[in-house]
Formats: sequence, structure tokens, C-alpha cells
Amino acid sequence: MDTRPPWDVYFLSIARLVAQRSTCLRRKVGAVLVKDKRILATGYNGAPSGLRHCLEIGCLRERLGIPSGQRHELCRGLHAEQNVLIQAARHGICVAGSTLYGTNLPCVICTKMLINADIRAIFYQDGYTDDLSMEMIEEAGIHLVRITPPETYTPSGEDLQ
Repeated sequence: MDTRPPWDVYFLSIARLVAQRSTCLRRKVGAVLVKDKRILATGYNGAPSGLRHCLEIGCLRERLGIPSGQRHELCRGLHAEQNVLIQAARHGICVAGSTLYGTNLPCVICTKMLINADIRAIFYQDGYTDDLSMEMIEEAGIHLVRITPPETYTPSGEDLQ
């Protein structure tokens, strides 16, 4: 009897672990790019390398009362999806045809980047609704799946077939 989690649950669980490195005060987000069941890169949301994090200096968006999902340009941080693409590029890793596993549905800005990077599928756990993001993902033909793995995986009979 195989008690291992299915691949999608496994990779989403890793994205959840990556999110724990986030330095954002509002939302901890993690992303993992995978191709052929191999991890290509990981990313989490936070300030650019070498700059002070919101954990240190506070959140500008919070001070200005900006609601979640709006005015992304008024944030010190990069999104996890941006960081995962940057990490892959920085290390010369081709991500075309890969799958993104993320703790959150990508915003429209990240969605446009993922489309141009030729990401073929997105598996996510949570996220605020972004209608334009969903529309563009559908139009681009990207396979989109929302999955909510349990805190600890326990296989069911269906998983074993």
C-alpha cells in the first residue's frame, strides 16, 4: 500500500513550506515551478534581495489603508510568482512548459508574466478572486486547478488506485 501523497499535494505542500520564508506582514505566499516531477525553482513574497523587509520597517500599504489586491505598485515586496520566475532566470533554468504550484491564485500582473513564461498549468490553494487573472488564464489555455490539501496527508482509497 502506497501511503505517499499524490504529486500535486506533495508540490503544493512544498509551496506552503516555501511561504514560511515570506517577509510580508499581510500575506505569506509561496510558489514552486515544476517540470517532469522535478522542482525548477521556488519563490516567496518579500522585498528585493539586500533591501529592508516589511518585517523590519512596516507595511506601507497598511499605513495607507490600501485594500488587499489593489495598488500592487505601492509595495516593497515582489510576489512569490515573480520571485520564482526571477530565481529561475537568474540561474539559467528554462521554465517553458512547466507547472506552477502556489499557495495563492496569481494576481493579474503575475498571470501575465506566467503566460509569457509559457507556464502550462497552475495549481493553487487559496487566493482573492481576481476576475481578470482568471479570464486571462482561461484565454491562454493554462490548466487551472484549486486544491486544498489537508494539514497532514492521509491517503484515501481513491488515491491508491
